Amino acid sequence: MADDDDLETGAYKWEGEYEKTWEALREDESGSIQTSIDDIVQGAKRRRLLERPTNVRLGMMRHLYVVIDMSNVMNDQDLRPTRQLCTLKLMEQFIEEYFDQNPISQIGLIVASNKRAKKLTDLSGNFRRHIAAILEAREIVCTGDASLQNSLVLCLKSLRHMPAHTSREVLIILGSLTTCDPGDINATIQQLKASNIRCSVIGLAAEVYICSKLCKETGGKYEVIIDESHYRDILLHFVNPPPAMPNSESSLIRMGFPYHELSSSGSSAEMPSVCMCHLDNTCGQGFGSKGYFCPQCKSKYCELPVECKACGLTLVLAPHLARSYHHLFPLELSKEVKISECLPDITHCYSCLSKFRDETLYRCEQCFSIFCMDCDLFSHETLHSCPGCANKPPDMH
Repeated sequence: MADDDDLETGAYKWEGEYEKTWEALREDESGSIQTSIDDIVQGAKRRRLLERPTNVRLGMMRHLYVVIDMSNVMNDQDLRPTRQLCTLKLMEQFIEEYFDQNPISQIGLIVASNKRAKKLTDLSGNFRRHIAAILEAREIVCTGDASLQNSLVLCLKSLRHMPAHTSREVLIILGSLTTCDPGDINATIQQLKASNIRCSVIGLAAEVYICSKLCKETGGKYEVIIDESHYRDILLHFVNPPPAMPNSESSLIRMGFPYHELSSSGSSAEMPSVCMCHLDNTCGQGFGSKGYFCPQCKSKYCELPVECKACGLTLVLAPHLARSYHHLFPLELSKEVKISECLPDITHCYSCLSKFRDETLYRCEQCFSIFCMDCDLFSHETLHSCPGCANKPPDMH
């Protein structure tokens, strides 16, 4: 079946002209093409930075389910050592980066194998619990076929009850080219669309039509990896909050800022108790005197952010909100300049102090400091502030 893009152009993609991608590769003095490959990768990162939406409302409070294919195709070794282990290794990085960039969001993990879908973790803001589940998933034996519909139904049952002002998302990592479903998956896709659930897919093999339709109908993205490095870049691209759905609600959110002390009574004597997040734990974790106490119902928690199980109040710390602030007011993009346009005495990057090697540099339009590409990307993706502006007094800007 032809893709929608093919129908619009009136021709199939394979009927077009060859793309001579090999002409972009150039050997350096030592005969290596690694320099050209690095330039292509860095250029792709820069393009993604330019493609970020501006002046749009973002889904800051995210509820994301990650569905991981655990069918027999995940035993393939086109990713080293296997698709399964490579995916789980990258998922550890993704979870840590996700909570660093989205501190007031939650994530849950689901595995699909043997035509079934099973929850590894429920939606939670406790990243240690998710990391522990990922480490345990290394022991899972990949068998049977994946069921895309069963996975989506399991996500739908949980996400449809999330508040309307939050961003409801599903990210599917699919290695299989087939799906074994018990019913009509098109009806499930329409239910997801009606519930404002955005579904995205990362394919490990090739593009599949039903995945493309799922992403198009729900407003998600569909990406197919090339290699492990490309896999990592695509996965981390989903760390940034997406634009809010057009029909999502806007409302004020009550949040509590809990206090941390040895006991809820305020006395000097320590009063050990079990925190609310470890009530179902039988190994003794979460039992002690230290913790964060809900200002409304005095329930104890060992980690934040979390939604209070007793009164439903969202519990956060001030740094969590501060770390979400940069998504609303992102750092202004630097202007590309040629090294010949700079003053003769500017030969080193303002941030890392390394000597310029590329012809294209990046200048902050506020403090006019010059940066290399690596430092410019680091400032926009990690620091979210300009080192030059932060180092100079306000009257010098």
